[in-house]
Amino acid sequence: MENIRNFCIIAHIDHGKSTIADRLLQVTGTVSERDQQNQVLDDMDIERERGITIKSHAIQMDYAKEGVKYKLNLIDTPGHVDFSYEVSRSIAACEGALLIVDATQGIQAQTISNLYLAIEHDLEIIPVLNKMDLPNAMPDEVKDQIIDLIGCKEEDIIEASGKTGYGVEKILEEIILKIPAPKGDINAPLQALIFDSVFNNFRGIVAYFRIFNGTLKKGDNVKFFNTKKEYKADEIGVLRLTQEEKNVMYSGDVGYIISGIKTSSEVKVGDTITHTENPCLKAIGGFEDVKPMVYAGVYPIDPEDYEDLRSAVEKLQLNDASLTFQPESSVALGFGFRCGFLGLLHMEIIQERLEREFDMNVITTVPNVSYKVHTRKGEIIDVYNPSGLPDISQIDYIDEPFIVAQIILQVDFMGAVMKLCLDKRGSLKNTVYLTSNRVELSFDMPLGEIVFDFYDKLKSISKGYASFDYHQNGFRPAKLVRLEILLNGDQVDALSALIHVDNAYDFGKRICVKLKELIPRQQFDIAIQAAIGAKIISRETVKAVRKDVTAKCYGGDITRKRKLLEKQKKGKKRMRQVGNVQVPQSAFLAVLKLD
Repeated sequence: MENIRNFCIIAHIDHGKSTIADRLLQVTGTVSERDQQNQVLDDMDIERERGITIKSHAIQMDYAKEGVKYKLNLIDTPGHVDFSYEVSRSIAACEGALLIVDATQGIQAQTISNLYLAIEHDLEIIPVLNKMDLPNAMPDEVKDQIIDLIGCKEEDIIEASGKTGYGVEKILEEIILKIPAPKGDINAPLQALIFDSVFNNFRGIVAYFRIFNGTLKKGDNVKFFNTKKEYKADEIGVLRLTQEEKNVMYSGDVGYIISGIKTSSEVKVGDTITHTENPCLKAIGGFEDVKPMVYAGVYPIDPEDYEDLRSAVEKLQLNDASLTFQPESSVALGFGFRCGFLGLLHMEIIQERLEREFDMNVITTVPNVSYKVHTRKGEIIDVYNPSGLPDISQIDYIDEPFIVAQIILQVDFMGAVMKLCLDKRGSLKNTVYLTSNRVELSFDMPLGEIVFDFYDKLKSISKGYASFDYHQNGFRPAKLVRLEILLNGDQVDALSALIHVDNAYDFGKRICVKLKELIPRQQFDIAIQAAIGAKIISRETVKAVRKDVTAKCYGGDITRKRKLLEKQKKGKKRMRQVGNVQVPQSAFLAVLKLD
């Protein structure tokens, strides 16, 4: 155990975590020249295309120093705020963390929040200043920021470059010197923490674990502490570039177990694996369930695919424990699921993974957050969906969730960012100057306002420099109304939204104009209306495609033409009664990107 080091890499998005991980694998000879490529550990197509890490990736490396062989277990983590749950799980399985900071951009919001997670778990922090090869690097300035943040000495900060490999040997030496070896008792009852799992079509569910106490042999009878289910360890092993089978694993090791589990509900991330005969007395703690920030309905385009969608979402949940779902039905869309996501990027990635990995075409409704509705009878109802709102006569008041948003930006963009936050009903709490030209703003804001397009707008206003992080801060009363969209008098529940009364008129108008562009013309007029209760606040009309029935009348009495037009009018009226309007998928998506 003295020669094992478990560590993860934490940083803000795009500070070079995956590139440093590539270099570590190259220097330790874990990846052969033939298999070497950029972002070795990012095995999903979406991760490579977008250049972001979505999943944590664990891999074992061998490194020899002064004749002693060390086993290094590395977990590369995502940097985006929407995937912070992945980071918290990785941190629970480690003793140390590499804190990587981009020398050109300095400390950013997600750097700070990931760092606090690591400090809460008492991890040893090794600060690394990456991208030192770039001409616009500001090493002295950024070093001062790191010293202010974690209180280390200047000589503790390792200068490195993931691209050129400069400083990577120094990082490996520091990992061995500073990060403590795992503590644990090999002779104690088995205690292993599941920190991730994936579904394999041929082998069933593969669970990734870290052993804290005890030993695990191939063929042992094991049980999962929380679900109380018992299995046989058909195969155990360590995670190299491919899975490498072992006969026995000891305390401190990180690896995988295959035991022929077929149903996803039996494996819970954060559960403890122990032996059936000599079980441990308590589970490994410090692992909380995730709280979704954004809810949206996910429906199959073809109603017959409902069961396929269920199994696809269950398999995705295995691989992404921050996804929550429950069945629901909608008048317009049939049966589907109400899913909880950690943010809009998370929602987009899940939708894309459903299409790519499971060939599921889905419609996603307008995302919203959860509200607490206080009725006149004194009941409190949690509402995730505008259609679940009680009748307006029964509502006393509605509470909406608030967040504390921390935005770190350059002073030049301060005015524009403050205007954006105030437009989103935010109130400024605090301004802290980190350096002469970097400032941290703290805002109190409603979560519902940042769900749509806040992050995109913030990035474009600040030319990509502002970084944003948030945490929930209770509920407060708000004047909210249910905005309904009607097509020919029929309500489309997938487009209805709970919205603040000040924004309702403008938002309703914009949706109507957008739908007018997107809904194809029919043989009859289509009325698109936005309504609050019984009050119509906006209307647009998609004009009918009509044949010129009077084209054959040359001259003659006007009554001939009128007779033909009346006949056409009756037909159109009859058609409107039986005709229904199809809303294309692009219309649902356009509502999310109204600007």
